[in-house]
Amino acid sequence: MDSRPPKLHIYFFPMMAYGHMIPIVDMARLFAGCGVRTTIILTPLNAAHLSKTIEKDRELGLDMSIQLISFPSDEVGLPEGCENLSSITSPEMTPKVYKATELLQQAFEKLLEEECPDCLVADVFFPWATEVASKFGIPRLVFHGTSAYALCIYHVMHHQQPYKNVESDSDIFTVPDLPDTIKLTRRQLPDHIRDGTENVLTRLIERVMEAEAASYGVVVNSFRELEPAYAEHYKKVIGRKVWHIGPVSLSNRDNEDKARRGNKTSIDEHECLNWLASKKPNSVLYVCFGSLSNFSAAQLLEIAMGLEASGQQFIWVVRKGKTKEEEEKEEWLPAFEQRLEGKGLIIRGWAPQVLILDHEAVGGFMTHCGWNSMLEGVTAGVPMIAWPLFAEQFYNEKLVTDILRVGVAVGAQEWCRWPEDSKIYVKKEDLEKAVTQLMDGEEAEEIRSRAKALGAMAKKAVEKGGSSYSDVSDLLEELKLNRN
Repeated sequence: MDSRPPKLHIYFFPMMAYGHMIPIVDMARLFAGCGVRTTIILTPLNAAHLSKTIEKDRELGLDMSIQLISFPSDEVGLPEGCENLSSITSPEMTPKVYKATELLQQAFEKLLEEECPDCLVADVFFPWATEVASKFGIPRLVFHGTSAYALCIYHVMHHQQPYKNVESDSDIFTVPDLPDTIKLTRRQLPDHIRDGTENVLTRLIERVMEAEAASYGVVVNSFRELEPAYAEHYKKVIGRKVWHIGPVSLSNRDNEDKARRGNKTSIDEHECLNWLASKKPNSVLYVCFGSLSNFSAAQLLEIAMGLEASGQQFIWVVRKGKTKEEEEKEEWLPAFEQRLEGKGLIIRGWAPQVLILDHEAVGGFMTHCGWNSMLEGVTAGVPMIAWPLFAEQFYNEKLVTDILRVGVAVGAQEWCRWPEDSKIYVKKEDLEKAVTQLMDGEEAEEIRSRAKALGAMAKKAVEKGGSSYSDVSDLLEELKLNRN
């Protein structure tokens, strides 16, 4: 008889957004590589995008599986097939998605009744998961999809509300009681904070904070060397158990893995890599704003003019228009593409981002400062142009430009999830200036040198004996003891 204890079994339950699903799948792969049995809870349409990666890992001997859970689109008034935040086409749809996540509780409890894992890693957007895990006597770990740095700012903003100490939306205030001086304006904060009105989101955030405080602990897709003061602050001052286990994207070892993360790439990765191979080292700017960003037609045109004026070679990922009207607004794009053929490569839709950032020809990354993108930029050792749009991205901009000093700001001033139709938030002149500052000159070399050093630290953190490797080992050991 086999006297060895059964494998540790962990459930992973991500929010229905690529920025949450991709790192959670990578995390599950990382843990499976340590001999853990991992099950990822996904809705059917999201599973279809991620199943190939997981199937490949199973063929390699990793104990990974997908458990399907129905997404209640009909019940909340969402169109059929809308199971992901990137499928949303209007602000009115957002609260419906959050309502749908609440309705998942009952179905999820049934899953746990059938097979109770040893631990649940559940997304921050499922605050009810702490209570459910407690009911079944299993530890719930919270996954936020961001850094300890951003979580420390969230905590201060929520409890101390320093933005109330200024008179206007453009006045600067300092976020108090943090290891660094972080300065922001109210314009750079979410609408619900600026308005001060209670709504679905504010109530959800309240529940999220309570659920996190009552959970077993927090797993962070970051590494301690990237944010040492905040790793310590989050643990000691805010008082959370926290494990830094990233960058989890480094669990993607080969080019196929890197190309297939999330959605299907809209360009043949070989075509993209061949184009890059014809360029000199550090000569190409990669421009991408994530899977949830929206720009007005006027702003897209402004970006195009700014890139052209900079004279810089670039790869620009432009999200496909979801409606006929959106696509018609971009009639100028094919002519722009033709005019800059050889100098600029435009990708419509999903791009093999990790592969692109890893290429030696890429010398800069213009990013919305979403945490996954930022971390992928850091891991690749590529300096950044920070253009925050919404979520915690204005906090992340300060980390890039002021604390780590691995990038420059483009000058975005206003938090905006749904831009006004003809509004330009960043002018072509500011974009051109930021591109020149990052890609040429003395300052650029210093920034690049710091970025490369951070990239080396990121890779070292996940290797045997590294800080993230040790945190993963410590967490799994603790969960095994907890089981006994």
